[in-house]
Amino acid sequence: MGSRFVWKIVLLLVFVGWLFIWIMLPTKTYKDSWTPQLKIKLNSTYFREQGINLLLFTFPIMLIAALSCIYLHLYSKSSSDQSSNSNKGQYFRSWKRPVLAMAPLGIVNAVELAFAVMFIALLVWSLSNYVYISFGHLHMHNAGEKVWMAKFRSVSLRLGYLGNICYAFLFFPVTRLSSILPLVGLTSESSVKYHIWLGHASMALAILHSVGFVIYYAVSHQMIEMLEWSSTYVSNVAGEIAALVAIAMWCTSLYKIRRKMFEVFFYTHQLYTLYIFFYLLHVGAAYTCMIIPGIFLFVIDRYLRFLQSKRRARLISARLLPCRAIELTFSKNPALTYNPTSILFVNVPSVSKLQWHPFTVISNSNLEADKLSVVIKCMGSWSQKLEKQLSSSPDHLQISTEGPYGPSSSHFLSRECLVMVSGGSGITPMISIIRELIYRSTQPNTKVPKLILISAFKDTADLTMLDLLLPLSTTPADISKLDLQIEAYITRENGQEHNIESAHHKQLIQTIVFKHNPNDSAISAALGPRSWLWLGAIISSSFIMFLLLLGIVTRYSIYPIERDGRLYHYSAKIIWDMFLVCASIFIATSIIFMWQKRDNEAEGKQIQNVELPTPTSSPAGLLCGTERELESLPHQSLVQATKVHYGARPDLKRILFDCKASDVGVVVCGPQSMRHEVAKICASGLAENLHFEAISFNW
Repeated sequence: MGSRFVWKIVLLLVFVGWLFIWIMLPTKTYKDSWTPQLKIKLNSTYFREQGINLLLFTFPIMLIAALSCIYLHLYSKSSSDQSSNSNKGQYFRSWKRPVLAMAPLGIVNAVELAFAVMFIALLVWSLSNYVYISFGHLHMHNAGEKVWMAKFRSVSLRLGYLGNICYAFLFFPVTRLSSILPLVGLTSESSVKYHIWLGHASMALAILHSVGFVIYYAVSHQMIEMLEWSSTYVSNVAGEIAALVAIAMWCTSLYKIRRKMFEVFFYTHQLYTLYIFFYLLHVGAAYTCMIIPGIFLFVIDRYLRFLQSKRRARLISARLLPCRAIELTFSKNPALTYNPTSILFVNVPSVSKLQWHPFTVISNSNLEADKLSVVIKCMGSWSQKLEKQLSSSPDHLQISTEGPYGPSSSHFLSRECLVMVSGGSGITPMISIIRELIYRSTQPNTKVPKLILISAFKDTADLTMLDLLLPLSTTPADISKLDLQIEAYITRENGQEHNIESAHHKQLIQTIVFKHNPNDSAISAALGPRSWLWLGAIISSSFIMFLLLLGIVTRYSIYPIERDGRLYHYSAKIIWDMFLVCASIFIATSIIFMWQKRDNEAEGKQIQNVELPTPTSSPAGLLCGTERELESLPHQSLVQATKVHYGARPDLKRILFDCKASDVGVVVCGPQSMRHEVAKICASGLAENLHFEAISFNW
């Protein structure tokens, strides 16, 4: 415990120091006192004007990312299920209570609100200092320029500086294999909303910055400047291209467009590489070093995902349920472990070569050591095309996967009581939680919480989702020690017509077993069992390689030209930076990945073909009254624990307030209205024993 505390303190101090530099950056002290001294002490022919920002803005985050990998390797397993029943834990949990539940912000807890306020304060602080200093030393860009024009230009320029602050944080939330997010209990999926917030803020500032300069050029009769690609300063044309690309990405990412036209959003968002390229050309080398840590780590993650996706996953079977849901079961390397609520990204080239979709992993790595299962609800065009292909019972289906990605801990599993509220396909994360607790209930000296599952479905066919609560390999003893209560609500049926439909639903259940293909391989971690250590090695080696290559290029290519008084093109320096970042990451990541791939393949040859038992009956059928005999004791126990309500919706306030345990975890996954309703109940303060957790995949 002591060593873990020291690690956290060291990482926290480095991060606070990095934030302190951002706070001091717009001040007169930094400009007039610190910068001259830093230039004297850090003046180098190897890094030139980039040296100061590389040290102050780039190095701290890269150090945190590398050290975090070591920390997670050492302590992630031991901290995965820490109970937080202490007074200290109770205090911090109170800060995680939701305080806002409204569109478009979503569900915001006290910690998130506090950090959002501090971030806005940083932007206001920076703008006020930038404007104050610039107004004191106004620079007239031509003889006929008026004072108000110069001030207007100065404000427009400083709004661009604020956008740079947003971009410094923009890529951290969407780095899936991040060593930084787990330190604060986040995953890339749960932190996508921060990416959205930062995206909105950066776009607002970029538009104000761009429109401001267009107005300035118009009133000062300098519209020709918009076509300038300067060799000595930033490129205006590059900034305009970046702005146009960003506007296209932003417009298509708005909630209504993203939900109704996902493919438009998806393909437009792939323009981010073009955007980054022109944006960095616009801001220049010095400012690039301020935002490069997030981009650097994102590129590592993206390239690792690309390498992992080139492997074809072995698909064992597919089950088509009457509720138009598909369960895909893959072969898995037994060494691969993951926590409940993890997700797996799936690509089916025969449906779409470019689209990757995230799905909840419902299997448990302890109960099912050599299998991994995901559930897909057929709601959009991609999933409907997949369902059509599977309906023809193919012998083989080519699939690539990324992940799984999941939380570093499952602290909510240590509650006295756990209430899980789901709507529709939102039940899938709950399945993974139940399977984990089934496993824990069989372990000696392990206490599991009482479980209450509240599930809302549209019709009776959706009850077949409950078939997935138990893995096919479950033995009679697996569920006997679990205190499980299931309340299923069928909202669109009154209970009289369900018997007519149920027999038809049973006939629609289809199981497809695929033939083994030697080109397919079991799903395994991209970097093997010690993935955090290898990720730390990639981050460290690629960054060191980048610094070495940058120093060589600067010293022997750029410096000799500038030393002789000649001009080295401003944009060429940025192109060098981008090329060296990509080259360093490509070399370091490829070497380590290929080394690990060899080990994974050696382990994969030892994995025998997985035989999947085919179910002969459905527990959900028992709920509908069509099954006469019970298949097994676990299924019998499941049916006895389930109560079905027809033509009604759950009274969530009554159900939650009736939970009298002192420590009740509330996990919700479903439509936005359901998540917000549960969040408001937990935030009302009327029940201090309720502790809220939201799982959202539709942002």
